[in-house]
Amino acid sequence: MRMRILAILVMLAGFLSGCGYNSFQSGDEAIKSAWSEVLNQYQRRADLVPNLVSTVQGYASHEKDVLTQVTQARAQVGAIQATPELVNNPEAFAKFQQAQAGLSGALSRLLVVAENYPQLKADAAFRDLQAQLEGTENRITVARNRYIKAVEGYNVSVRTFPNNLTAMIFGYTVKPNFSVDNEKAISTAPKVDFTRPAPAAPAPANPAAGGKTAPAPSY
Repeated sequence: MRMRILAILVMLAGFLSGCGYNSFQSGDEAIKSAWSEVLNQYQRRADLVPNLVSTVQGYASHEKDVLTQVTQARAQVGAIQATPELVNNPEAFAKFQQAQAGLSGALSRLLVVAENYPQLKADAAFRDLQAQLEGTENRITVARNRYIKAVEGYNVSVRTFPNNLTAMIFGYTVKPNFSVDNEKAISTAPKVDFTRPAPAAPAPANPAAGGKTAPAPSY
């Protein structure tokens, strides 16, 4: 009797393995691991925001609108419960993407404002924060790409035969991924360019005017 039960269990294990059950488990764990790294890097970025805002405020306290936008965007990111279960909820996942995109945009505007303050740009603390932010944005891109690939592999497994039969039996469904439009928005790191454009060359002298600079034509 025991041998019969053991044989049935062996056959059942072979059936589940051949129909993708084991691949679903490994794929799900890969997604959880990749998602944890995405959250880790986004949290790293969020942790930089208070110091960045404080440093900019020290030189540009009257830029209240931009400073407020960054602070509010960070608060919206923090209000989302980014648990592992979030990757199974397309609506919650979309809200997460939207919040992160909002913070990316707010940070970009803050850094653009910073370009107008030479003393701020020369501040060692600000330059260190800017370097940390740039490095974090690069890590976010790498982590997000790994998550995209993990989800892509899992979703293909769920939708292809005969794995799709096992998926229906055990309730496995495709997981949400970063959308194309949002991916374009949040994969673009805040651009920081501390170089100023070269001054325009003076207008050529007009020989007929005794070597004086020719006036600009009016239209």
